[in-house]
This record gives sequence, structure tokens and C-alpha cells, in this order.
Amino acid sequence: MGYASLAQTDTGLHMRQRSRAFIIGDPTNHSSRVVFINADIAMGDTGVRRTIVSQLSSQYPGLYTNDNIAFVGTHQHSGVGGYLENLLPQVTSLGYVNQTAAAIVAGSVLAVQRAHDSLKPGGLSLGNTTVLHANINRSPSAYLANPAEERALYEYDQDKDLTLLRFDDESGLARGFLSFFAVHGTSIYENNTLISSDNKGMAAYLYESMVEPNSFPGNATFVAGFSQSNVGDTSPNTLGAFCESPDQPYDGQPCDPVHSTCGNKTQDCHGRGPGFRTSCFDSNMIIGQAQVNGAMTLMSQTLAPVSGSVKSVHVYMNMRHTKQPCRANHTFTLPNGTQVQTCPAAMGYSFAGGTTDGPGAFDFVQGDNSSQPQNPFWEFVKGAITPGPSDAQVACHYPKPILLNTGYAHSPYEWAPSTVDIQMLRVGNLVMLIIPGELTTMSGRRIRNAIRAELISSGILKDNAYVVVAGPANTYAHYVATLEEYGEQRYEGASTIFGQYTLDAYIDKYSSLVPYLADNATGTPASDAAPAEQTLKAISLQKPVIVDNPPFRKQFGQVLIDVDSSPYSTGDTVTAQFVGANPRNNLRLEGTFLTVDQLVSGQWSTVRTDSHPSTIYNWSRTNTVRFPKSQTTLIETHESPVAAGTYRLVYLGDSKSFTGSISAFTGISSNFTVR
Repeated sequence: MGYASLAQTDTGLHMRQRSRAFIIGDPTNHSSRVVFINADIAMGDTGVRRTIVSQLSSQYPGLYTNDNIAFVGTHQHSGVGGYLENLLPQVTSLGYVNQTAAAIVAGSVLAVQRAHDSLKPGGLSLGNTTVLHANINRSPSAYLANPAEERALYEYDQDKDLTLLRFDDESGLARGFLSFFAVHGTSIYENNTLISSDNKGMAAYLYESMVEPNSFPGNATFVAGFSQSNVGDTSPNTLGAFCESPDQPYDGQPCDPVHSTCGNKTQDCHGRGPGFRTSCFDSNMIIGQAQVNGAMTLMSQTLAPVSGSVKSVHVYMNMRHTKQPCRANHTFTLPNGTQVQTCPAAMGYSFAGGTTDGPGAFDFVQGDNSSQPQNPFWEFVKGAITPGPSDAQVACHYPKPILLNTGYAHSPYEWAPSTVDIQMLRVGNLVMLIIPGELTTMSGRRIRNAIRAELISSGILKDNAYVVVAGPANTYAHYVATLEEYGEQRYEGASTIFGQYTLDAYIDKYSSLVPYLADNATGTPASDAAPAEQTLKAISLQKPVIVDNPPFRKQFGQVLIDVDSSPYSTGDTVTAQFVGANPRNNLRLEGTFLTVDQLVSGQWSTVRTDSHPSTIYNWSRTNTVRFPKSQTTLIETHESPVAAGTYRLVYLGDSKSFTGSISAFTGISSNFTVR
């Protein structure tokens, strides 16, 4: 999920996706608490969150509610797809995948349960630091459209601040932290087909394993949260975007800066991460480590203490309708007195142009806001996919030329959201804006500044007020560009689905809810209706697992290609191949598909699982016609340094019979030695 590439079908596992949950409560008020779920998924989703809230509110009546649970995605692009409720994000995942959604719900609920069970009195502190060489602005020409006097307030065209909220127990021992830093989860490229958690998940793994080197991933008691911020126009591909066009004169040259093209086409324009000469996994490690270094800097310092009320506020805002029957769209008033409106959702042509992190296809390019007719073929195709936009819709989205009129596409169910979650969490002098989309750099700065000013002017907080952005969370409503960036119609502007005043609508609504964060606030704000359930209507084109069959005279788990008998050196790659079965038979949640075992004093001890970045689990099907057969390849790349000794690879699988029963099996390689 993320690159919207139909060809990007999973073939295995690099690192497992996890949810990390943080609960903060007021010890003087048992029911006053907030829950922040930081999930290694591309974005929060309405349907998944609905189920999480339902389960948690049933288990903990009056404690965890729709108001105080934030479901935030790290926005990595190498994780599972098919879990979002609306149709458009499902298309390249072949529809809705209930198994995926259920796994995300189960893991997130479990994370909250563990956080709840480990609640203890403690203290919070807050600080920020500058992290360089971890992000760039992938749409600098759009950023330059913002007013010069506004840009002059900032040193960079993307945020370099990493903000960290530290959790200590009563003795002053750090139990974890929640950090915020803006960088896209696109360190691992579009040609990758292994499930992973990209740079945020890598950072969490690196930090947690540094604090507790003897704990396996997912079992550490120290919890390192690397959350996403105003990520919209950021990229981890810090070397810039270049043409990969063999035999062309522009091969290896920087892409056109306005349209991100090579020879007037987007396909060859690719962003390069710091480790691109070796592999995208190296880039991922470098960007993850940069965030770890920032967190280490802050965790080594004495940070400013956080104290005060714990508050939350949540409403739904329908971006399409208003309670005024004569108006079709959400209407509000700007600070200068001008009345404006948002629009029913629509995607622009530059949406299909993609980004330098993941280029689009055909003849779409970024930075195209022409109101003239586009390619006649696409003029025909877009009308066949979604209803043609009315004159009012065209005028509302101007200067965006509409490619997909998703706000009016309701069959077989909703293509895009029309109602979004608006939520804020307050922890003392820290306020978290939980955003249902991807704010660009300047959008994030504007809304942070506006809400901070409102908090101070209303007397709710003092000059030490700190506001952070977290998202994409709760509902995925695509992008939020500034008015000026919207006019440039690069990818971010074309994907700002509710029109040019989307950011202003958010600022207006979040500002109106600030009074509910006051110490003595009572009551609940007015809210639009919650969005209707879509998952019951969802379509899935994913074929179920029918049966697994081993090759003739073979058994599940049998070694097909064994490890080498000659000794390995530190850093070598060890490979074994087994007769396997479809991993969808059992996702082995909280478990593993593989282990690397070391022989210690005559006993085998597991030293690595499929959650370690040094292991790779590959699965492939070899026959799908009448008698499905599959094989599984396990690859172990040793970390350096690794202890000399005797090791083995173990494959843990599950096969499905014709009757539908699932049977576990184990495959074990021969022993191998590392010198």
C-alpha cells in the first residue's frame, strides 16, 4: 500500500509491521486519558479505526472512546494493502482484504492492552532537535509558490525538527518515547516486493534493540515511537531525483524540476536515497538511523517537564455537505471575512503523474494545471470510470483539472471519503493535531502556528505551548496543500481532494475546537454524522488459498537447497530453500515464519526471527493450475559482527488440505558454521 502499483505483489517478509501504543492519563482523574496508536501502516483508516474503537470501548468502558483514541500511520509504503475502507485505495490491492484489516486491528488492540496493563505513575518531558540529511522537499517548485516573506521565516523548505515526548517512571528511568519527524516512508523503492516497515519501523527497531539488545523485536519493554508529521512533500531520497534513461542523452541528469520528467515523461524520474548505489535497504537503514540519532540526542539531555491537563476532542466534519440546505458544500469564513467552501472529492491529472518517489504512468506529468482538454483518450476513460464533473464541481476545484471525480462515485461503494475525523489530544502544554491526511511542509507550519496562537490567546496555554502534527491518521483523505501550492498542481496539489481551501477548512475547524482543551472544559462539540460503514459492501478479487500440495515424493518443510557445508564469514549471506506452503494459511501473528538458531552448550537457541532486518523470508508459488505447489526460500544475511559458532535455519510453515484443515510443519537446514 502506498505506491499504487498493481505489479507490487508481496513475495515475502523483510520486517514485520507493528503497532506501538502510548497511554497518558491524569492520575487525579481516572477517566481523563488519551491513547496514541503508532502503527507501521501507510495511513489510518476509518473502518479499521471503527473496529479498534469498538473493541477497546467494550473492554474498557468509559476509559477508551471514539474521542481519545488516535490511530496514526507511519506512512510507510512497503506494507500490506487492501485494508482501507474506500474504493480508490483498494484498486491496486485487488479490493478489500479482510485478513489484512483483521491483523491490523488485532495488533493495535493488543498494543493498547499491553500499554494499559503496564500503566504506572511517571513523568513526561519534551524537547526537540534538528535532524539533517534525512529528508528533502520533493516538490520544491510548489513550495516556492508560497509567499517569500513566509518562506523567509524558515531555514529549510522542509521541517528538520524532531520533537520527542519522553516517558519516565517514578524513579526517573526512561520507559519509552513518542517522537514526531516528517519524512516519507519511501526509503524502500517501488520495485520491492517484501513486506517491511520502512524507515520509521527501522528506527523503532534500532532504538529498542539498542536499549534492550537481548529482547526480540516486539518483546521489548522500552517502546520507541517514531511517528509521522507533516509528511506530504517530504522524501527520504535525499540525493535528489535523476533520470534513469539508458541510451538517452539525459541519462543520469537531474529531472526537470517543475514537472519531474525525463524526456517529457515521468517514468524514468526517480529519487535516490543515500544508499542507492548499494540497495534501498541500505538507504532505509541510513534514514532510520538518522532519526535514531536525533532521538538519542534528546534522550541524553534533561528535557523540559510536561505537566497539566490531559484532554481530547473529536468531531466528524463533512467536507461535502453543510446543514444549510441551499448550499451543496462545506462553507466557512476565512479570517479576512471571505466566505469560501470545500468541494466534493476529486483527483487532478497530476495525481496520475505520481512523484519522484514513485513515478506515474502514461502521459501524465506533475505541475499540469491546464484548463484545456487533456489527452482525448483520457478524457474518454475518466468519464467511463467516474461520473463527469458538473460545471459547479469544475469551478469549485479550479485550477485543478479533474481526472477522477471520486466524490460523485458511489458504486459499488464510496470511492473517496466525504467525512473526516477532526481530533486533538492535549497532554499538558503539548497539543497533538491528529490529521486525516498528508499535510505539506508549509501546510503543517500554518496549522501549527494557528492553533498555537489560538491556545495562547484564549488563555488555555502559556508561551511554552507546543503543537505537533501527527498523520495521516484516522481517515485517509489524501493531501493538504497550501492555496499557493494548490495552484502549482504538482502531485500534492492534485491530490488535495477537497479543493484549494482544504487547509483553511481544517484550520477553521481545529481552531473552533480549542476551547474544549481548556482545563475546565465541559460538554461536547457539535459534530456531523459519522461516515457510513463501507466494508460490508467491499469487493475482493484476491483468490483464497484453496490447497497446498508438495511436489511428487516431497514433504512440506523438506530442504530443496541446503546451506553450504564450507564455513561462512561474518557478513556472508546464508540461503536455504524448502518445500513450502502459502503463508496466508497462518500469518503467525506474534510469531515468526523462520528462526536462526545457534548451538550453545549442546542446546539450540533462537537468535533471529523474521522480524530482524538481517533475515528475509521469500515465498513463491510454482504451480497454480490444478495442483498448487509452492516453495519457500529463506535468506539470512548475517549482521556484523556476529558470534562465531554453529547455526541452522528453521522454517515454520502451515499447509492447507483439500478439506480446509491447516497443519503446521517445520523445516530445518543442515548446520553451518560462522568463523
